Amino acid sequence: MAPAPKTKEQTLNWLRTISGELSTQTLKRLEDTLSWYGDMPPGRRSAVGLVAQAGITSFISWFDDPRSTPWIAADVFGAAPRELLRSVSLQQTLQLIRVTVEVVEERVKDGGEALREAILLYSREIAFGAADVYARAAEARGLWDARLEALVVDSILSGEYDDELPSRIAALGWHGHGEVCVLVGTTPQMLDVDQLRRAARHMAADVLIGVQGNRLVLVIGRARPAPADSEDVGTAAALTFMEIAMQLEPIFGPGHLVLGHEVPNLVDASKSAKAALAGFAVARSWRNAPRPVQADDLLPERALAGDPLARATLIHRIYRPLQAHSTELLTTLWCYLDNGRSLEATARELFVHPNTVRYRLKRVSEVIGYDATGAREALILQSALIIGSISDHDGSTRRR
Repeated sequence: MAPAPKTKEQTLNWLRTISGELSTQTLKRLEDTLSWYGDMPPGRRSAVGLVAQAGITSFISWFDDPRSTPWIAADVFGAAPRELLRSVSLQQTLQLIRVTVEVVEERVKDGGEALREAILLYSREIAFGAADVYARAAEARGLWDARLEALVVDSILSGEYDDELPSRIAALGWHGHGEVCVLVGTTPQMLDVDQLRRAARHMAADVLIGVQGNRLVLVIGRARPAPADSEDVGTAAALTFMEIAMQLEPIFGPGHLVLGHEVPNLVDASKSAKAALAGFAVARSWRNAPRPVQADDLLPERALAGDPLARATLIHRIYRPLQAHSTELLTTLWCYLDNGRSLEATARELFVHPNTVRYRLKRVSEVIGYDATGAREALILQSALIIGSISDHDGSTRRR
């Protein structure tokens, strides 16, 4: 082996002479020591090799003029195609740098203290350069994901789906499956999106987040937890959407918080969103509305505000089932509500015993799931009877 050069000019000429040899040894070492490198397709393996070669070439240029550090460090990774940054992690890039530096150090170990120190300084600059490249890529990807998420949430709220929506949702890494609910509230002054996502993951849920001015919209779906979290699966999976909403409630700003009804999948989420938005618009009309409140608990207010979904829900969930089951139950409920929920007054009007009225009201509750003896549920039932009778009249008028 030729003796080590003494002057900087001699060292530079020597480095340029052995640069090809260094590149060849680096590629062989990569293949021998890094399993992920050998598993890559030929095109990507070649791109990784170009980065290693660019690192060696730029080190020689840097050794000649250390002031060129900023652009040389960036130029090393500029040799890589854009898709390589998405397929090679930062950890793998640092492994690549380590292998390259080791090969160069071993080859030039007799080149003097100044050369070894230069290699250490340059490897540090390259490591920082790699971190900077990946940080900028992550920031750009984060901004793109935020815009894409906003677009997906807007599509869900408007119900305007297209063929690209499933791919957009998949690109966001949506882990939800099965039932979905939409939660609408006010946007806090400082929204911590990461905290919100962590809280959802802890409850085995996934969320899509949309901020629309002072409105914060969450599309909540059940998520399959990772195997490592299997111990928490039983507790998290048992949570209802209302329980999830209650735990997310502190993240929202002050004001009303409305949870739409449960729908079977993300494709139908627009129905839950419309109910939640309609409920959010009229929640102030219920003086003692809880936080959060079910959108279906605001059916009377929504119907009075002209929400066609609320009107249809009242008719098809309450009025039609009672009408189809028994006109006797329907009449008893009418009388009971018209008489201020008085059993005795209802019994006198119907010429029956109060216990008979009590029994029929129990049957009403069994048929439609609402208890007419409660003040709030009585309002919902009376609204359903009024809207249902109007619907019957409109239908008979149209038929004539």
